[in-house]
Amino acid sequence: MNVQETYAYRINIVLEHINKHLGDEIDLARLAEISHFSPYHFHRIFKGIVGEPVGAFIVRMRVESAARLIRYSSLSIEEIAYKVGYQAPSSLTKVFKQFYDISPNQFRNNQNFVIMKPIQINELLHIEGPKQVELPAKQVIYIRLSGNYISLDFSGTWRKLWKYVQENNLFSPEIEHIAIYMDDPKVTEADKLRTDLCLVTPIPAQPKGDIGVKEIPGGKYAIFTYTGSYEDLGSVYDTIYGKWLPASGYEVADMPCFEKYVNNPANTKPEDLITEIYIPIN
Repeated sequence: MNVQETYAYRINIVLEHINKHLGDEIDLARLAEISHFSPYHFHRIFKGIVGEPVGAFIVRMRVESAARLIRYSSLSIEEIAYKVGYQAPSSLTKVFKQFYDISPNQFRNNQNFVIMKPIQINELLHIEGPKQVELPAKQVIYIRLSGNYISLDFSGTWRKLWKYVQENNLFSPEIEHIAIYMDDPKVTEADKLRTDLCLVTPIPAQPKGDIGVKEIPGGKYAIFTYTGSYEDLGSVYDTIYGKWLPASGYEVADMPCFEKYVNNPANTKPEDLITEIYIPIN
């Protein structure tokens, strides 16, 4: 494992810890300890790899999580504030207005207000479902990528993951290609979007370098099957969230959604590509 891979691996551990503990008090010294970096260097290394200071990253994660819960859940603003780590709704309101120039209550009461990008509902897209299922937890190996979805090196990352599978005798017919989208592009700037490209590996695996191992939580999911070009996936999500979800009576669970790629884009026409979209629901 080279130095760059070691640093990425350690920072990934910190990012996972932050994601799982947004509602708790997050101690920066504890994060440095988890990373196994000296507190004197941890902050600079984190900023160098993630692109923003650790404190700013935590605040942004909390505010963006609050925005999703405000829009897609029936939790009160007070409950949401506590859930994302604020001791009082007024604290969330202050930070939320700094980010989006609107209060949480105003955002909830104005469903037409878009924080960053307009919604593009397209009822002509070939979307089937939803099929509601109870999924078991899935172990995945993954590499985290950051940035605009259209600029990510999907093919190179898949090759690296498959090389790891071959080198560690992890092949199984049950391997699946999955992408976990950690952020909502409606509320997160494109250059800060985080995507975990994953292979589901039923055989136990160990992390190595920038390849991590984690579990996709089991639970209730609504599965949509979309047939068509990946270029229209943004509109697919807007159609699901803007049309189906409000009419469904379901609330989105506080977990990331993910995509499963059913066929291979290398030998499939764009209009024949099949993508399963998994939305966690309560």
